[in-house]
Amino acid sequence: MNYRPKMPLLSMPKISRKFLLIFSVCSVAIAGIVYACGDGGWDDEDNSSFAPQAFVSEDYSPFFYTSWTTLYINGSSSNSRYNESIVTEWQQWFKNKIDSTTLDALLLRSSESRVDSAALYVKGKIKVLPEGLPQLKQFKSEKKKADLFFNYLQIAKAAESYAVGPGEFSWYAPEKQDRQISAELEQQLLTAMKKEKDPFIRERLWFQTVRYYYFLCRLDRERYNNDKYDLPAYFASTEAEFPKNTLYYRSLGYLAGYYYLRADYSQANYLYSKGYDYALNFKIPSQWSFRPQEEKDWEATLALAKNTDEKITLWHLLGTTKDELRAIEEIYKLNPASEKLDLLLSRLINKRELNGSGLRDQSEGGQAIHAEAVREIKIVNSIAGSGRVHQPILWKMGAGYLNALAGRYTDARKFYDEAEKMLPADNQLLKAQYRLLDWTLYLNTLQKIDAEAEAKMVAPLNWLAELSQEKEVITDLRYSRALGESLTILANLYTKQGELVKANCFRPMPQFYKSNNQINALKALLAKTNQSAFEKAMLRFYPVKLEQLNYLQASQLVYLDQPERALELMQQAGADASLTFQGNPFNMRLVDCHDCDHAQVLKTPFTNLSFVETLVKIKAQVAQGKDVSRNASLLANAYYNISYYGNGRSFYQSDITGSLGNLPSDLSAPFRDVFTSNKLAERYYLLARKMSASKDLQTKYTFLASKCERNASYNAVYFAPENKDTYYGYNDLLKIPAGQYYAQLKKDFSNSAFYNDIINECGYFRTYLSKNNN
Repeated sequence: MNYRPKMPLLSMPKISRKFLLIFSVCSVAIAGIVYACGDGGWDDEDNSSFAPQAFVSEDYSPFFYTSWTTLYINGSSSNSRYNESIVTEWQQWFKNKIDSTTLDALLLRSSESRVDSAALYVKGKIKVLPEGLPQLKQFKSEKKKADLFFNYLQIAKAAESYAVGPGEFSWYAPEKQDRQISAELEQQLLTAMKKEKDPFIRERLWFQTVRYYYFLCRLDRERYNNDKYDLPAYFASTEAEFPKNTLYYRSLGYLAGYYYLRADYSQANYLYSKGYDYALNFKIPSQWSFRPQEEKDWEATLALAKNTDEKITLWHLLGTTKDELRAIEEIYKLNPASEKLDLLLSRLINKRELNGSGLRDQSEGGQAIHAEAVREIKIVNSIAGSGRVHQPILWKMGAGYLNALAGRYTDARKFYDEAEKMLPADNQLLKAQYRLLDWTLYLNTLQKIDAEAEAKMVAPLNWLAELSQEKEVITDLRYSRALGESLTILANLYTKQGELVKANCFRPMPQFYKSNNQINALKALLAKTNQSAFEKAMLRFYPVKLEQLNYLQASQLVYLDQPERALELMQQAGADASLTFQGNPFNMRLVDCHDCDHAQVLKTPFTNLSFVETLVKIKAQVAQGKDVSRNASLLANAYYNISYYGNGRSFYQSDITGSLGNLPSDLSAPFRDVFTSNKLAERYYLLARKMSASKDLQTKYTFLASKCERNASYNAVYFAPENKDTYYGYNDLLKIPAGQYYAQLKKDFSNSAFYNDIINECGYFRTYLSKNNN
């Protein structure tokens, strides 16, 4: 199938995952949490290319699958989930004669004592309104309702002592020990219910009574049992009086929580499912509270369902918590057109994206797929082919993508072609979703990249670049997996074809930069004034600039002791040439102390460019025979300090070579030998010793050469395969052979004054002497 770019350039997602709590009064019986992330604006969910937002109703957005958590959007904390509806209902009861700000302050933000004071003020029993309370004059014209309101509110505020948690992070703390359930409050509730005639107030008193019995069971099980309370019986005998509204389903949630406390999971889960279907605001707490334990209690839950719709909801909830595929099968049998299938398919696909990389069919016989994936594909293919579902285009694309993930590209193409015919003209997200899947299928079936293929890839590559660079925005589109997969496939194909420069543009590899010829070829491409459309598109994915390549070449020439050749390239290295050393690279201590070197304030810190310029000048003086010993030691110090063991490691750190690691083995493998080698420094220390007439300086340079020798011994240990990722402490390093220069120091320089300085400074050398004192 040839790739056929048709759509205009579209754009990328911007998904913000809100940190939201999952408790509500409907699910307060469940002890647990779901972690959601901070408000950070993460772009793609996980490594995904299939956006449920393109197909699934926004009502189900809290349950779109991610690998790390359920994604709870449009929710609120347990203490505030129903605040807006509470205020609105009371305002309607007052026929809008009391403003919402006043009601909000009294209902939701005032303590029991402050409500008592407000009630006394409205009833005329105190003359001064307590500070901080809203103006309450509005209640004067609504005296009858005001009395009912404050009488109820005083009871409700008393209930908050046990029913409302201390804050949004209360699940981290143990159950409060002082949450006492007052027997007097029970009598207040029952008396008020008996006297009250107003239906609106009666319903709220009923809610408070149901909640009271739930918390009594939860917090004082002994009293609840001994006094023979029966919340289910009370609920059953009273519920018929009240409308099936928000407050009813909040009350039903407490009844469900009661059954959960009693380990009657079948009843609890059935009641939670009823709340799930009632309203969007109930979906999060109902789904989180829904917890089937075993097959037996699950079958009992199903038996409670009174009709097909209730069974579908139960299966749907099971699918969002445990087993999407089983739920899909069962719901499809009950109602193929149910929209509740949409969410389950999206979750199934997103799970397979993240968990199914090892299931791709790469065998000649085409049978190397895990049985679970085979079953998934078979069921989804069958449903997608039936045409009886709520959203056929979802199932066509979903089936195509599952087949593509398993390497069944012919079947994937068939479903994608059918989906393309269903694309709505005005749905940018759906069109982008199709284009993304179609593009990755094309790449997966591409065997060779020639000029014709490159021409076809210009538009989709530019599109992916627009997405990744945030120059175009398609809200909710997930593309991170497709982007990574595209770059990997293209890099692998070009590598297979021997076109290493192009391969490196799509997936830069450190080994590529070990070849100066390859770097020069890449530089020529970057500097090319007549780049083709494909080359321009390809280079949008290459993160390295021409100046950075110049810096790499310049620094590598320095490590080859060729600063003269490096200088011209360093002068063309842009910002990297201006980066400064933290310490003086031409200074050296007997014992390495990088923090000490970096703490010294330099009047004019060396830049990478001035460092190379200084190397050139010093080498020129050595060549001219001027002060050879001192200049050779300066060169030795410089080459030591730009190694892993020195104070100027920043010289080798770059986007290409990587940054500093804790161990030499953390360094990029192709450059590891270069950055850890002290052979050049050792050579110049020996030259400095040779050209010095001072016994003390000869001693010093011999010791500095011994540091290079010991570092080479460390490298041999660090890089041994059996020692990978092993940290070596002081005692371990003592076991490394001392080398020739320690022996020379002891034999030839023990009568020098500087010899004692070495003994005082270096613990390794003292240990050597203690073991070799004969």
